[in-house]
Order: sequence, then structure tokens, then C-alpha cells
Amino acid sequence: MNNEQPIIVGLDIGTTKIAAIAGRKNEFGKLEILGFGRANSNGVKHGQVLNIDETIKAIRTALENCYASNPNLEINEVYVGIAGHHIKSLQTRGDIVRHDNNEEISQREIDQLVADQYKTYIPAGDQIIDVIPQEFTVDNFQNIPNPIGYGGVKVGANFHIITGDKNAIRNINRAVEKSGLHTKDLVLQPLASAAAVMGYEDMEAGVAIVDIGGGTTDLAVFCDGILRHTAVIPFGGENITNDIKTGLGVLKTQAEQMKVQFGSALANEAKANAFITIPGLRGMPPKEISVKNLANIIQARMSEIMDFVTYHLKQVGMDSRVLNGGIVLTGGGSQLKHLIQLTEYVTGVNTRIGYPTEHLAPGHIEELAKPMYATCLGLILKGYNDYENNLKVFEKDFKKIPVPDNLKKLEAVKAAPIVIEEEQQQEQVIQKDKMNNRNSGFKDIWGKFKHSLIDLFQEEEDKAL
Repeated sequence: MNNEQPIIVGLDIGTTKIAAIAGRKNEFGKLEILGFGRANSNGVKHGQVLNIDETIKAIRTALENCYASNPNLEINEVYVGIAGHHIKSLQTRGDIVRHDNNEEISQREIDQLVADQYKTYIPAGDQIIDVIPQEFTVDNFQNIPNPIGYGGVKVGANFHIITGDKNAIRNINRAVEKSGLHTKDLVLQPLASAAAVMGYEDMEAGVAIVDIGGGTTDLAVFCDGILRHTAVIPFGGENITNDIKTGLGVLKTQAEQMKVQFGSALANEAKANAFITIPGLRGMPPKEISVKNLANIIQARMSEIMDFVTYHLKQVGMDSRVLNGGIVLTGGGSQLKHLIQLTEYVTGVNTRIGYPTEHLAPGHIEELAKPMYATCLGLILKGYNDYENNLKVFEKDFKKIPVPDNLKKLEAVKAAPIVIEEEQQQEQVIQKDKMNNRNSGFKDIWGKFKHSLIDLFQEEEDKAL
């Protein structure tokens, strides 16, 4: 049965990495990984494609690595994540008076209500990416999750509208198309990450997904099964690396290695008598770095990011009493030591790490269990939501490609050993993070969202021609 399912590819174009993952659902509804490739990202800054040529090279490298893991793959279409500080959101309200109130409310009327929101005024140069319905009302009845089948004279809803810069959207599409691919859809990255690391019960309880990437930190807040708020905070892991580079006077590569290997988000947890020795450049004497100073720099920037998270949560009235599911940290930056404790201290909300393991089939690549691949795996889930809701879009014969043995057995990619040495002997304790394997019923959150960005983009191109 699973060989009849389509192979869907997610392409995560990030500030520090570009990842391409090909997946297919098995008979149990779990994702089998058929191909995986990644490459360093050079043309993207703060989640936004600036250098198209460099981005194309990185996409092609990621694709080549994906083909190398499975030569039987054929990749033509991809689901692409979009983020960046240009992303904005706003709340609107829409109502329509029904022409024939003797009949029950139909899907066509809901589609019309959503389509009307695309006429909402937004600043010049921006473009509506998505219109997401929240609570519906029918006459005097409020907080209706799905009004189809109700009877009434007037139907309305609150909407969450997501907008982005037209040029930023165009750059992403150009980079993908010049890499020989077709963009099936552009998906807001925090929504993709949310799909990979949480279930419907989290949405009901109230949860804030905080995706800490290289260039940005993305926020998505859910409560009562509804997307309440999205935001993009223009700081991420690269800002921490640059702070270390500037504050300690080291190379950027050394700063990144120190952050990953010795960094802590809580200065109080760092050893006061521990030092790191940096080899001197071109005959210069070695430099000693205090682990405590390193932690102070990391804590300062990460506290600032969490202050932004707290601000956004207060703006939409979401505190620890409402967010019963707490904060879920994901993305590459979530792997910093003691980040859970710092987040709980700054926000006052219970926090955990979100791993994208819930939707992966057994025997998956261990590397993909890391939070940094949550967005890419969420993009595949978005593709499957499209497939399951609109089979006509996918009418074709799919190649029966087995999962290659090398992907079943591939060990996690080991980072190159750091060139830095500690002056004093320290105990190295490696803790395996507990994977979040909740065996509860999962209702696909993508059913809540409608994405028509590609159609809008094509309309813009047609007008230009």
C-alpha cells in the first residue's frame, strides 16, 4: 500500500543550512525517509534569500547529496519553507449575508469568505501569504470551529492573515526554479515546525512553538485548536555566534565551535575555573577564554530572544494559565545546554524540547531526530495534507522506490573535532535527550490552513508579462 503513496520532498532554505528530505507515508501513517541531503547556506541572511546564485549552488549541493543517498529518487517538485523578518501578521474580521438561508452553510460559502480576505489592505510591496480562519459565527452563535451544515442568515469569522515582502518571495521562487525544481507551495516555517513536533491535543491545551533557527526565531501560538498568533523575531543562532566572535575576539568558526561544544544558556551553570585555549594565529600566543564569560554572552542574547517571546505572548493574552501545553523549543538553536531552564525563568511558562520523532517511521536516520530538521519534515506533512485533501493534484503513477539500506543504518553525522583545547581537565558528560514519543491520536493541523501563495505569485508574474 505504501508504495502507492506519493514521494514528497521538503526543502528548508535556512540561514545556516539548506536541507532536502524526501519522504513517503507507510501503512501506519508514519514517514519513511527515502532521501536526505544538506548543504551549508551562504546566500541567506536572517531567513531571507539575498544572493540568489549562492543559494542555487547550495540547493543543488543539497539535492546532489539527497540523490547520493538514494539514486532511484526523481525530484521535480518541492514544498519550501518561508521565514524572515519581513513576515508580518494581522487579525481581521469578515462576514457575509447568505442569499439562500433555507439551505445549510456550504464549503463554497466558506471559500468565498476566505477569498474576500485577500482584498484586505496591506502596505505596498507586501503580499498576502496566507489567510487562516479562526472562530466562526453563525447569526448569534459564536466560537463555532466548523460552520458547514449549520443554518443561518449571516456567517462570519475572525481571520489570521500572514503577509510577506514580494521581492523576498520572488527571490525564493527564482532560486528554486533556477535549481531545476518547481515550488509546489510556500509554507510559513513556524507552522511547518509545529506540524512536526506537536499533535492536536497540544493545540487544544495551548502551546507556543519557538523555532530557534540560524537567522531568525519563529513563533506560532495555538490555543483551543486554533492558530492565535505568529511572529518572526529577527535574532537567532548566528547572532549568538557573532556576539561570541566580537566579545571574545575570536574567529567566527571558533566562536561557533565554542558555542556548540562548551556553550551554556545559563552563566550560573558554567564552571568558574574552566578555561578554553584558542590556538594563536600566525605565531601569536594562545588565547585563554573563560567558560563563564562564554556563557554570559550566550545568556545575554538568548534572554533577549526570550524577552521578545514573552512580549508576543502578552500581546495576545497568552500566559502560563492559558498555555497548558507550555512552550515547545525546536530548531537548531534549541540544543543549547540549559536553555529550558532559562526559557522557564524568563517567560514563566513550562518548557520542553520538541523533537520531530512522532511522525517518523522506526529505523529512521538518527540525524533527522534533531530539532533542526523539524521544519523540513513538517513541509512533507504539509504535502501529505494536500495529497489527502485533494487527490486530483497528485494524479500520476508513482515510482515504487524502496527505502535504501544506507538510510536505515546511517549514523548521526559527527561534527569535526574542535581545535580548541581546555586548559583544565573537565568531565565530559554526554546526555541523550529524551525523545518525545507520545502515542496519542494526531489530527493533522494542516487541515486548519489554506496556502495559495504560489497562485498569487504566478498572477504577479502574469501581470508583469
